Amino acid sequence: MARKSDPEEKIINAAMKLAAAQGWRDLTLADIAKAAKLKLSEMPAHFPSRTAILAAYGRRIDARVLDEASAEDMDSESARDRLFDVLMMRFDAMAPEKKALKRIAEDMKREPLSSAVLARPMLQSMSWMLEAAGIDSSGFAGALRARGLALIWASAFNTWLEDDDDQSKTMAVLDRRLADATMLIERVSRFMPKRREAGEAA
Repeated sequence: MARKSDPEEKIINAAMKLAAAQGWRDLTLADIAKAAKLKLSEMPAHFPSRTAILAAYGRRIDARVLDEASAEDMDSESARDRLFDVLMMRFDAMAPEKKALKRIAEDMKREPLSSAVLARPMLQSMSWMLEAAGIDSSGFAGALRARGLALIWASAFNTWLEDDDDQSKTMAVLDRRLADATMLIERVSRFMPKRREAGEAA
């Protein structure tokens, strides 16, 4: 886990605090450097842009979820239930920055280019969430799973931003979206060739 004295951790924390207080749209790297008690000249060595800071925040959340998921025994659960648990772990990990994330999400609607830049890190995060749930994220099929999960996450995330502390609405949306996805995958799988088992003759 990153130390509080780590410059990158200080930058991420400062960015989140400032975003919660004054929004994201007009926030500058100079503002963030000042809040992190760093020289502006130190910033490029860590983050070249604000979107890079958000991507790093996402990786920090990924690491927290992966740590928590690895400590949980989910072997007896279905893939859908494991994904539900992992994504709720992600919401729990993000809870301290919820106010900041809400303001960032609102301002990012006016910055489509920044949102596009963050699409790839989001897909990588979803690949890690699949792996945390014991679901293969490799290859073409894994890429499709990650894209599908990203859509589910986006829907649940928008609900979470407006949800109260018990997160009942978020859980309901997440459960419904995962159920729909599971049904779709089952239908599509009927028309796909079966995967060869390890050790089966080529």
